[in-house]
Amino acid sequence: MAGPSKPRLVWFDANRVFAAIGVVLIHSSTDFGGQAFPDATSSERLIPVFLRSLGEFSGSEMFFMFSLFLMAMRVDKKMPTYGSAIATQAERLLVPFVFWAVFYAFFRLLKANAFNYTPYIWDQLGQVQSWTGYLILGKSQYHMHFLPTLFALFLFYPIMRSATRFPILGLSVVITIGVMNNVQGFLWGLDMDHVLRDYLIRALKIFGYVGYGMAAFAIYGLWNDGVPRGESRLIRRCGFYFAVLAYIATLPFYNIAFETGSWGIRAGWDFYGHFLMPVFVFFIFIGGQYLQWSNRWSQLAKYTFGVYLVHPLVIDLFDIAIFTSGASQLMAPWLIVLSRFAVALPLSFALVLGLSKLKPLAWTIGLGATPWDIIRARKAAGA
Repeated sequence: MAGPSKPRLVWFDANRVFAAIGVVLIHSSTDFGGQAFPDATSSERLIPVFLRSLGEFSGSEMFFMFSLFLMAMRVDKKMPTYGSAIATQAERLLVPFVFWAVFYAFFRLLKANAFNYTPYIWDQLGQVQSWTGYLILGKSQYHMHFLPTLFALFLFYPIMRSATRFPILGLSVVITIGVMNNVQGFLWGLDMDHVLRDYLIRALKIFGYVGYGMAAFAIYGLWNDGVPRGESRLIRRCGFYFAVLAYIATLPFYNIAFETGSWGIRAGWDFYGHFLMPVFVFFIFIGGQYLQWSNRWSQLAKYTFGVYLVHPLVIDLFDIAIFTSGASQLMAPWLIVLSRFAVALPLSFALVLGLSKLKPLAWTIGLGATPWDIIRARKAAGA
């Protein structure tokens, strides 16, 4: 990876860490029910809403971007068959997904018990429809949608590869998310079964998010060809400009949360600002590829997948602790958010570090061989 035309991917690892920080901040900036503190005054909501807006400079959509960038790199180097490429991704994504989907399905009982809605969770756990949603849509926890959606996106990688050869196709992300925005509004306006709507919305999101793949494969193609130092600086400047512009576009959305305590609906330019932000932030980092990045970013980056998976666990335990102790009654919304983030971020990294040291569990965060791989290796060694 080293060389004058293509510096080591430390800039890329820094982007991954940045995304993990953003996701934890997003999920730390709400009340216990995921809202923008509707019972607080607007002035008390100012800091939580502002921190949420900062977190969304690099949220879950950024994880799609760099995962698809890595996919572009893998298929360009090895040119695997479609079946082998998808089988590899299924093992890397769906195996940990099943583990965490089941884990969170039951883990939610802890918070439900603390906040007195245990019967609701038990009722869900007894329904086949709920488990179908857990294992297909990732509905066992608010962040689990990422893994099945990312796997579905990988199914389209032969289409995305065209953007590596013709980078202008990366601009199609504007079209795909625009179609997604338009049809989502249409589906929400129809009188239909809510379960069917959930599946249609997810299918629509997958088609829309293919645009992220087109953008990621296009960016990989440009990086792989080599971007000179001077042009990288130009890319970084444009990235900063458009990221700020996208942030400005989202201000009406955050103003609604500030005034009402409820997250509004992204429909206009605030929708485009939010969903194009990952592309612009990616430009900032690739434009900084010649900067002197510390290797510490690469050391932290290998834990970011795990941080994404475990941080809701840490957040929920923190919420249970301050709620059951009565401390939350004495804390202003901004203090809840800041203290939650200050606890959740380092503890999430610490938990992932601990899991990575445990061979029987390291595979759950993508840092170790699966149990059956270990068994096969032992059998092979014994033979």
